[in-house]
Amino acid sequence: MTNIKPEIQAYMKRAYDMLEVAQHNLNDSYNYTAVNRAYYAVFNAANALLSTKGITRSKHSGVIAAFRQYFVKNGEIESEYSHIFGQLLDDRNVSDYIILEEIETAQASLDVNGAKRFVERIEAYLQSGDWK
Repeated sequence: MTNIKPEIQAYMKRAYDMLEVAQHNLNDSYNYTAVNRAYYAVFNAANALLSTKGITRSKHSGVIAAFRQYFVKNGEIESEYSHIFGQLLDDRNVSDYIILEEIETAQASLDVNGAKRFVERIEAYLQSGDWK
């Protein structure tokens, strides 16, 4: 990603790093950690996207709300990516905070694959230059 602000590049690097770790965790049957890392891949990619408009949010709920308001609502990013983000936020909350609930391999796999699609979609948007 040339000619893109360092902050956006850093968010995207972190998103790709989180995706790689999520896949390794999934392969090793660490479903909770796979979901957590998949969520953070999406979270970082969304922050990269928000940075294109100079938007920052300090809370997770603020990042997803701003993503939906500034990119999904106006059609710049398709609504399916809002659903992926929302599902990952829910599943991350389960994996991190609800000790008696399991994250099955099938769900962890869906989450990691959804995160990959999300990050790739944001990368395509950034590469297109539509945001400049």
